[in-house]
Amino acid sequence: MTIKVFGHKSPDTDSTGSPIIWAWYLSEVKGTPAKPYLLGEPNTEALFVLKHWDLPKPEIISDVTADDTVVIVDTNNPAELPPSINEAKVVGIIDHHMLVGGIKTRTPIDITIRPLACTATILFDLIGHDIAKAPRAIKGAMLSCILSDTLEFRSPTTTDHDRDVAQELAADLGVSIHDLATQLFEAKSDISAFSDAVLLRLDSKEYTVAGKELRISVLETTAPKVVLDRKASLMASMVDVATEDNADQVLLFVIDIIREEATLLIPNDFVRHLAEASFGVKVTGDTVVLPGILSRKKQIIPSLKL
Repeated sequence: MTIKVFGHKSPDTDSTGSPIIWAWYLSEVKGTPAKPYLLGEPNTEALFVLKHWDLPKPEIISDVTADDTVVIVDTNNPAELPPSINEAKVVGIIDHHMLVGGIKTRTPIDITIRPLACTATILFDLIGHDIAKAPRAIKGAMLSCILSDTLEFRSPTTTDHDRDVAQELAADLGVSIHDLATQLFEAKSDISAFSDAVLLRLDSKEYTVAGKELRISVLETTAPKVVLDRKASLMASMVDVATEDNADQVLLFVIDIIREEATLLIPNDFVRHLAEASFGVKVTGDTVVLPGILSRKKQIIPSLKL
């Protein structure tokens, strides 16, 4: 039996790196065969991390079966997991998001959900002293995940512990946190190869607000103008993406990492009303700037209302 370790759909750096880290730990330290998987194509930043640390890209799967034994990392939301997740034998969940509910298991399992900025920080703690056995690539993936999820400590989700773990890993690896983060953000900002539909799904999560099914997408970038220059076609594509994904609306927040603000695209009156009700702003055009908004988990999702 080989345990399948995977994160959420639309895998970002944490949901790409954490399965690799935990599968390494289970296989090489605990002696339990495990293999990392992805639930879709990783974003450009995650692909950079794989190449930078010379890690093989995990196999992509679309579903699981009753014969599969699974550990879920970086999510506990069934909407972000394979359709048949409740048929598989889930033996563990390691996450840093709010508890959503809806995952059914066959037996009691190990669940670790901690209020930290990154799943990889939790994995560092769970691995403990055995981190000394980790190869350079595993430590590098762990550091990259933390810098990505914290936006180099800019995100309000960042804790002192995330920062301390990142600094310890960087010192061990002999790398500059700022230089690595800059490379990560440059890779994340390269959207030239993506269609509008892919961009709208690239880093997105499904949530229900006041009975409305929303796909909430964020694009974290150091070059927001590149994204906003495509706003007309992006807003046009929102209609098709919403229809295909059985959503009432797609929301797109363009996160400016440097200026530490978000720009929300306003394609219609529904989103205008949502923005005004949620963030206390007055919308007069097809975009609205939200100063200080960086985190979907801590700032966007909790604020949404109609």
